Amino acid sequence: MVAAQVRNVNHPQHPEFEDFGDAMLRGDGGTGYIRVDWFTPDGLNTWGDGRLTILGTEGFIEIRKNTNLGSERPGGNHLFLVNNKETRYFDCSKEPLPYGEQLINDILNRTETAMTQAHCFLATELALKAQQRARKLG
Repeated sequence: MVAAQVRNVNHPQHPEFEDFGDAMLRGDGGTGYIRVDWFTPDGLNTWGDGRLTILGTEGFIEIRKNTNLGSERPGGNHLFLVNNKETRYFDCSKEPLPYGEQLINDILNRTETAMTQAHCFLATELALKAQQRARKLG
């Protein structure tokens, strides 16, 4: 954990509520940035805007989960792949999403099909450390 910060930006009536948080991570030769917020402008065509970007030295992948801003491609589940040769678009709206069902099955049957326990514990540990070390802004 390199750094983390949280803030109550838009809900002063709930002083302990944190509607914004981010963290910078570094480990095993890679770095990452995570941001979570509760902000959805009224003009957005959906509630929430989930995005994931994976950056590499020769390209990147971007997933736009809920919407594709300013695009003629409505809806969500858009994947963009950009490398040294091309920019490709994949419509993932009809792809199966087995994770939720697999996770429920893992919990009920003590299996590890959605993710390993080690992966789950590491993700939880990182989230707890980020929360613990977060600098409170504002």
